[in-house]
Order: sequence, then structure tokens, then C-alpha cells
Amino acid sequence: ALHAAVASGAPILALYVHDDEAGGAWRPGRASGWWLQRSLARLGESLDGRLHLLRGDAGALIPDVARAFDVRALYFNRCVEPWRVAQDRAIRRALVERDVAVHAFNGAYLFDPAVIAKPDGTPYRVFTPYYRKGCLERGRPPREPLPAPDTVVHSGARPAGALSGDASLPRHDWRPVDGHDWRPGETGAASRLQRFLASGLGRYAAERDRPDLASVSRLSPHLHFGELSPHQAWHAVVERIGPGALRDDRFLTELGWREFSAYLLFREPRLPEANLQKKFDRFPWRDDRERIDAWQQGRTGVPIVDAGMRELLTTGYMHNRVRMIAASYLVKNLMQHWRHGAAWFWERLVDADLGNNSASWQWVAGSGADAAPFFRVFNPVTQGGKFDPHGGYVRRHVPELAGLPDKHVHSPWRAPAGVLEAAGLVLGRDYPQPMVDLGESRRRALAAFQGLGAPGGPQSRSH
Repeated sequence: ALHAAVASGAPILALYVHDDEAGGAWRPGRASGWWLQRSLARLGESLDGRLHLLRGDAGALIPDVARAFDVRALYFNRCVEPWRVAQDRAIRRALVERDVAVHAFNGAYLFDPAVIAKPDGTPYRVFTPYYRKGCLERGRPPREPLPAPDTVVHSGARPAGALSGDASLPRHDWRPVDGHDWRPGETGAASRLQRFLASGLGRYAAERDRPDLASVSRLSPHLHFGELSPHQAWHAVVERIGPGALRDDRFLTELGWREFSAYLLFREPRLPEANLQKKFDRFPWRDDRERIDAWQQGRTGVPIVDAGMRELLTTGYMHNRVRMIAASYLVKNLMQHWRHGAAWFWERLVDADLGNNSASWQWVAGSGADAAPFFRVFNPVTQGGKFDPHGGYVRRHVPELAGLPDKHVHSPWRAPAGVLEAAGLVLGRDYPQPMVDLGESRRRALAAFQGLGAPGGPQSRSH
């Protein structure tokens, strides 16, 4: 949108409206709100302080600004969140009635979710045909990244009530722990991408599921906030690996999952709140506030789950493999509704994205499109031993278990008394006993599923 607006030759009035109310329950949470403040401040600096921020109803404020300053054209990048789609349509109608030209662009996704469909015109519901046929076999690869404008000619207008920087945004009491190297903004995004290309991409396919290793990109918040376009990431990777590996490269496939999640949200606006597979409306979820709270705070007594939940609390991030394990434990071992988990991740993730978050939780629960079957229950002890084999991830985030040997760090309740004593660990005092028996709780969940009378992520796709 900015590229096209500058190319028009008209002076630019750069405007961001922070609308607290339109998203309802899906307004930015603590962690993503923290990121947004800093991201807008960096953007304002790059525009020489000429980014004007307003707070309120975008549907009313944007037409008001257009009227006050005789705006002749509006340029914006489309979003896929249901309320934003509706708001964009209302703004377009209001401006077109005043003879203001409205130009909307697909700036956030490699493949426009509005135009991809199966040959019969219906939307895709399974990832592989969506990605391989709907996206890659349409004959048009993702466009090259656009160059930054040489100069931006700013309008001298200043909307009433507008502020520069991030002063008009609500303040959040959350911040990542000291030493965490998040750098919101375009410069931080470029640095993160170059670091991944240099040291992570070559190991990504083999090590992407290892939370104890630094082999993932952590580009997800930069992608979500538009500090890095998926086109930049895609073409930077293709330049490194060559086009021959295009269809099978693991990182590019993960970008494809990000696209699929946005596509599902655009095509299924009920995705954040309603089961896509209606049989799950009858599932006997247990609403146990005490267990939900323990899961949220990393006090379940299952080390890999607790490590992930504590990483989330302190850094605003959780490794993707651990997200799947923690989600499976909440939904299946504890039998709590996936919406509880989706809401907590939304509140605590710096990369909280409505499409990714909603599709991923429904993937794990088995209730979504192309979902994992419900009977796929992640065993957190087995998963921990496989993907955190030396316990480095658990020890980093659950330091009370640091003294346990590798053999017992993922299941301290199975450790002999002498091992616990040597580690200075008393279960129930220093670290909780497991809330549920893993085998018994798995059987209970499967029995409940079978009771629906039908045979049977989260994949956050935010590496």
C-alpha cells in the first residue's frame, strides 16, 4: 500500500488507528501489545516522525480524517480478521460515497486468500492440496519483494488528536525477562532473518523440533506485525537453497502453513470460537479453573509442559513443538476446552495471530480443518525425551529440576528416592506432583471421544 501511494505522486498522510473495541475478545493481549507499541515507534522513526496515531473507532475516524483534509485516495493492506474485513468494507463504502478512491492490497500474504479455491470454486480444507495445487501450481510464484521508496513526500496535515510515536496506545505491564533479545521493528526483523539464514536454515529441517537448540527463525512476530513481509523471507530462503527445493523445503512449507491458517480464517470467520467439526459441540469438556490456572502458570508437574508455559510467561514465546505438547496436555489429558488455551496464548504471545492461533488449537483438538485426529495424544514424557534429550530446555525454564539426571528430568515422579534426595528435590514441595496420571487421563479422553459416535495444533506455524 505504501509503495503504491508513493507512486501516485500525491503527498502522504500516514495514519494508524488503534481500535480497542472492534476486536472484542481478540484485541491485542499483553505481550503483543508490548510489541505493537515498540513496532509503531520504530515505524514512526523511519517515517521521520510523520506517522500519526489515533485511538478509537477506525470506521468513524478514517472517514472523518478524509473529510477534514480533502483526502482523494486511501491506500491500505487487507487483513483477514473477521471484524477487520467488515470494517474495511464499511470504510470503503463511506469513502466511495464521497468520491474518494480506495485501493486495497494483499501485502501480508504470499497468496491472496480471496482468490484461492478448488477448481469447483469451493475453499480448500486440507493443507497439502491447498499448498501444492492452490498455491504452488497456479503458475504464479510469490512476487518479489518491492523496493523501499527512495523518498516519501509527507502531507503537512496533522489530524486532530493524533500523536506521533506510540503515545496513544494503551500501556501494558508485561515485558520480556532481562536478556531476551526481541527487537521489534524493521531493523530487528532484518537482523533476525540474516541470523537465521546464516546459522539456522541449514539445520532447520533436522532440528526444528528441538526446543533446546537455536535452529528456528523466531520471525513470527516480525511477520505478524508486517516488519518483515513473507515475500522477503520466502525469496531470501529460495536464494539460499535454489528453486529446485521449493516444494519440499521445510521452512517454506511452514510459511505455507501460515498462509493456510490465514486462508481458513478468511473463509471460516467462526474459526476462533466455533468447532469446524460440529461433532465436537457434544464433547464433554471439563471446566476446571484450578487445573487451567496450574497449566497457565507452569505448575502441572509435567516438566516439558511447565517449561513451555514458563517460557511463554517470561519471553512471550514458546517453541512450536512444545506448543503442541502443552496444547495436547490441556485439551486431552486435562480435557479443558481448546478455547481456554487459545485465549491464554492470545494474551501471552508476542506473535499472537488470530489465524495461526485459532487454526492451531483446533488442529490439536481435532475439531478443525485438516486437524490431527483426536486420538493422537502427545505423551509429554516421550516427547520430552525425544526432542529435549539432555533436558537442557527443561532445566533452563524449570530450574528446580536442574539437579536431576537426564534419565529422570522429564518424569521426576518416577525417580528413586535417592535420586531425588541427591538433586535436593522434594516433590510436592519444590515441584508439584503430576495433576493427572498420563495413561489414565489419555484413556479417559479417548473414551469421551468414542462417546461422540464418530471415528476419529498446536501447529502454531510460527517458527
